[in-house]
Amino acid sequence: MIYLKKSSYLFWTVSLFTAFSCAEKSTENLDLASGDQISYNFHIRPILSDKCFACHGPDANKREADLRLDTEEGAFAALKESPGKFALVSGKPLESEVYHRIVSTDPGAIMPPPESNLSLTPAEIDLIKRWIEQGAKYEPHWAFMKVEKPSVPTTDWGKNEIDAFIHAKIKAKGLEPNPEANSYELIKRASLDLTGLPPSPEILDKYAGFKGSNTYEKLLDELMALPSYGEKMGILWLDISRYSDSYGYQDDEARGQWPYRDWVIHAFNNNLPYDQFITWQLAGDLLPNATKEQILATAFNRNHKYTEEGGVIHEEYRVEYVLDKTNTFSKGILGLTMECAQCHDHKYDPVSQKEYFELYAFFNNSKEKGFEGDISQTKPAKTPILWIERQDIDGIMKFINHKDTTKLMVSVMGELDSTERRQTYILDRGAYDSPTVPVEASTPSSVLKFPENFEKNRLGLAKWTTHRDNPLTSRVFVNLVWQELFGKGIVKSAGDFGMQGDLPTHPELLNWMAADFMDNGWNIKRLLKMIMTSSTYRQSASISDKHMEVDPDNFYLARAPRLRLPAENIQDLVLASSGLLVNQIGGPSVKPYQPSGLWEAATSGRGTLATYVQDTGDKLYRRGIYNFIKLTVPPPKAIIFDSSNRDRCEITRNRTNTPLQALVMMNDPMVLEASRVLSTKLSKSHQDPEKAIEEAFKRIVCREMKSKEKSLLLDYFESELSHYESHPDEVKKTLDVGEYPMNPGAMTPQNAALMQVIVSLYNLEETITKS
Repeated sequence: MIYLKKSSYLFWTVSLFTAFSCAEKSTENLDLASGDQISYNFHIRPILSDKCFACHGPDANKREADLRLDTEEGAFAALKESPGKFALVSGKPLESEVYHRIVSTDPGAIMPPPESNLSLTPAEIDLIKRWIEQGAKYEPHWAFMKVEKPSVPTTDWGKNEIDAFIHAKIKAKGLEPNPEANSYELIKRASLDLTGLPPSPEILDKYAGFKGSNTYEKLLDELMALPSYGEKMGILWLDISRYSDSYGYQDDEARGQWPYRDWVIHAFNNNLPYDQFITWQLAGDLLPNATKEQILATAFNRNHKYTEEGGVIHEEYRVEYVLDKTNTFSKGILGLTMECAQCHDHKYDPVSQKEYFELYAFFNNSKEKGFEGDISQTKPAKTPILWIERQDIDGIMKFINHKDTTKLMVSVMGELDSTERRQTYILDRGAYDSPTVPVEASTPSSVLKFPENFEKNRLGLAKWTTHRDNPLTSRVFVNLVWQELFGKGIVKSAGDFGMQGDLPTHPELLNWMAADFMDNGWNIKRLLKMIMTSSTYRQSASISDKHMEVDPDNFYLARAPRLRLPAENIQDLVLASSGLLVNQIGGPSVKPYQPSGLWEAATSGRGTLATYVQDTGDKLYRRGIYNFIKLTVPPPKAIIFDSSNRDRCEITRNRTNTPLQALVMMNDPMVLEASRVLSTKLSKSHQDPEKAIEEAFKRIVCREMKSKEKSLLLDYFESELSHYESHPDEVKKTLDVGEYPMNPGAMTPQNAALMQVIVSLYNLEETITKS
């Protein structure tokens, strides 16, 4: 329903959902019946990880009583401080010291100790007791087990294997799947997911009802063939690769990495297989006869911050850069948070400090310095660089859209030769100036042992990463794609598949999709189409009382999710629906409307970015992915709508509802300008206000109006028209917004009134929500 007030603007309508704190692992625990088999991975390890591993886990330096509970060998070994006693005795909780300690009431004996401010619930104690009674069987961490295709459950619902796994869980929870969404909802949902743009009225008319040859599957193929597909998919990867248009730190000077951003878009549009996509970015420069495109892809490793300030210690900052590369690789590609192993053995995951610096060693031989060029230089030179020249742009690099430049400079990777290679050391407490034990390049053995025949450089690392036996790479990416479509991954903690991460809601489905993805050539478009043709994806988003009672967080997907659009795509929707969008792929980043004084208030006063200089003309109407990102002052509207600030690798964005978002949608110059431009276009093509409002609604909300909505909007139009006719001085004040040219003859009460109707449509919660 649409709610209006009798003034120029619409009340911000926000759907409020009850927040529930129950985690998936807790739900699993509560669902267990008395005779059910207790799983170490899904029931016991989360408890031990939260309450015990800090003192009795992987970190040898912090381990108490020499007791290790994260491994079977440690848990079943005799206790050194209590001869003849064992932490665990299979099948015998009363002979297991662990059980005695967790049920004790003695402050000196109870575990966890009172000073830790941790405690076990009665349900957790009962689970541990039952697990010991059943044999206290340990299992390898689920995410470190080789990806195998499980058998597909039998089901009488759905269109493909995904639905079989989803339906089995839905039925087990006593739920029924929702019916399929109507065609308008599916067209909008698919268009937003695949292109980040609203479907045009022509697309809506063509596919409404999915009649004849205009099938839903054909719609997906058509959308994935559009250049805008790569722009939509690129946003996810730019968050992971921490792409920005400035160097960061205090001076935060401009950098020219945008050809890397354009390569990412190009790679998605060309459906570059994910294993190659990763290999080129990690080690494109080390491939035999590497092309400029493959070398350009390695800018992935150079997107981190750089200092341009004099007086720094060069080696300190160079080490920071290598640490950033290591952490981005582990989090963005492996889904492991390994940062803490920089200073000590990981407290929860089986990753030692030695293994961390063995991984670090792969990135430690880049031709890179801690300080390269200062702010006084016009173009700080970060070496090594890739020069992209005119002939490259016209040829193999033609996806780079920058017609008026003869040379571009991009920071990429380059490897030191054998005579210059650095020796990598474990750094005491992670400090750059405290080397201890030398190490060679290798990978965490708990994930996958590094093969002896692989090169001990980034190319070898890329081969290890995309190896069929690597348990993480495919799982992590499939989960990221699922997160893009459903709002949360099968593993909610998409950047943490380790011991402290969330458990998968559908582990068998994740395994099946990860195996299928690798077995079918790491084909990203195929993966998307498989998910989007499933009945699970095509459900309606309607919510019943039963949904709220059994599964308020929609873990089990008995309905489609309702998700506010990403920040960039809100801008895209407004520009596209109004006809303002400039459909140019790639090119230098642009500076759209922005409140004055933001850059000036957060600058050192040096360099070309000390003052914000807004762009003009067509540059104001580019897609959100092309907005200039200054690390110290990210685009304010995007941040208000929860975009990444690109300061570091980010896997999952927040989704919040705040008053600031309402103020943006009601007052932002871009929204008002788009409303003004669309109102004048529609007034020119439709003499009848009703027809103009119908087309505006279809462009913006992406469906046909209901009769009550039409009546309400027409009443609002008439009310606003009456207001402007009696207050002609307000017409120009309302319409005079934005830089897009306007015919003075269009400064009419009718256009002002229609503009207000359009502003109200942009402010509908339904408009900027995918449901």
